[in-house]
This record gives sequence, structure tokens and C-alpha cells, in this order.
Amino acid sequence: MTIKTVSIIGLGALGIMFAKHFSGNLPKNDVRVIANQSRIQKYERNGIFCNGERYNFNYVLPESKQKPADLLIFCVKFNQLQQAIEDARHQVGEHTIILSALNGISSEEIIGKTFGMEKMLYCVAQGMDAVKIENKLTYRNMGMICFGEKENTVWSEKVTIVAEFFNSIDFPYEVPINMNHRLWGKFMLNTGVNQTVAVFSTNYGGIQVEGEPRNVMIAAMREVIALSCKVGINLDESDLTYWLNVLANLNPLGMPSMRQDMAVNTKTEVELFSGTVIELGRQYHVPTPINDWLYHKVLEMEKDF
Repeated sequence: MTIKTVSIIGLGALGIMFAKHFSGNLPKNDVRVIANQSRIQKYERNGIFCNGERYNFNYVLPESKQKPADLLIFCVKFNQLQQAIEDARHQVGEHTIILSALNGISSEEIIGKTFGMEKMLYCVAQGMDAVKIENKLTYRNMGMICFGEKENTVWSEKVTIVAEFFNSIDFPYEVPINMNHRLWGKFMLNTGVNQTVAVFSTNYGGIQVEGEPRNVMIAAMREVIALSCKVGINLDESDLTYWLNVLANLNPLGMPSMRQDMAVNTKTEVELFSGTVIELGRQYHVPTPINDWLYHKVLEMEKDF
């Protein structure tokens, strides 16, 4: 099998970056952006801008029936996932491969319950510093997708197919040997970065330098390390260093998704970050005071939304 058609659901920062790259390297009609009628009308009326240039993607309604996509990528927020699964049903066929670029550590299993885990590859998007305000996206670093089976000592057929496709369109990627470890590492980063930048109303620059925000971020990340050891993932200080190095290369003026949500008075994915940490902390009897504090600070800030 060779990937020729790609469907994307969710036109946030990641969705726009991916749609832009794929549309620039494939026939326009082979890249489908799935959206309902009202969203399509808004996109066509107001446009979608990326680094100052307007893009008109190939929009497809959820109810449209066509040949299933070879590759389906979920780029929605977690609270939109169930609706996105319904909207993507006509895109999935027997041989469709599915990637989920959502934050957290649970979306693959949720999608897999509907479409089958045999279609899923685990996925992490990392290293991008995109900022989306209304219909305008700006970024300096595109980052990359890390994907694979849970273990990739030997690549599966699905992994090989996706890697060959990404090679053909010069799309940055990595296939880690241990995807569970990478998923938890990104979860650790998000738990620290997203919440800290939101609570301190700063940007990446605010946590790239020494000070209280950076100290809070690292403390929140270390609570995830402690939890990971209880569940057999076993993150350690070398993982913390790896992700701090990823953070150091981001545009200081950029902001993670939670900070961007708060800037436009939108409810955040706090339950996906500290909410999950707190619940796991109770389950495994691991104290999580920093994440407790961040969780309640975010909820307090959201009261005015």
C-alpha cells in the first residue's frame, strides 16, 4: 500500500500546518479537511492564514461519501474528540492508517475503540511553536511528528508505509523505539509547560529563563516522572533534560495551546494535564502538590470565561 490521500480533522495550529504542507506536496483534492457546513462557510469567507499567506484547502463535509482516506490524522482538542470520531467515519476504510496528534496519553485507545486498534499508530507532535489567533497562524519551527507502534525495534508494515510517505513529501518525523516512553515524555512536557505558561500569563520565553515559572514547570514535570515509575514507563532526569532542550529551541514569543485558549476565553484542556496527574496520583499514592495548585489556579482563571 502507498499513501495517496490524507484526511485531516481539526483545523487548529497543527491541522493548519499539516494541511499546508500536505497540500503543497500532493494534488489538492487528495488532501481533505473534514469540517461541518458552518465551519466551511467561515473558512471560505474569512480565509485561513499561515505565516501571512492565505490558504484555501479542500474542505469535505462529514456526511460526504467518497473513497476512504489512506491516512487520517486527528488534530482536534480532547473535548472535541468524540464528535470528531463521528465526523470522520466516512474517511475510514479497511486499510486506513490513523494518527492522533492530540495531547495526553489516551486518545489512541479512544479512537481505536471505534475504528479498531489495528488501524492506529501512536503519535506525538513535538517541537512546534505555532501560535493561532482566530484564523491566523504563525510559526517559526514546524517541529516533527513522532509515531509508531508501542515498540519499534522492528518497523511494522504500517510504520514503514507512513515513513515512506513522509519521506516522499519531505515531512519531518521520527520513529522512536519506545513510543509509550515518548508519549509520556510529551505528556510530562505539556503538564509543565502548558499549565505554567497559562497560570503565569507568559510565553515560552518566560519559562526558558531561570525564575519562579520555570521552577514551577520543572516541579510539575517531576511529579509526572514519579507517576511514570509507578506505571512502568520509568521516565527519569535524562528525559527531563531532553524535553527542556526541546523547549529551549522554541520561539520565545510563542505560546502553548492552553495559554492561547485563555487569551480568547476558551475552556482549556486542564483535565487532560493536571486532572490526569491528580487522578493517577490518588490511584498510585503519589503526592502531586504542584499539579494540585496549577489545577485549581486554572479553574479559578476559567471562572470568568
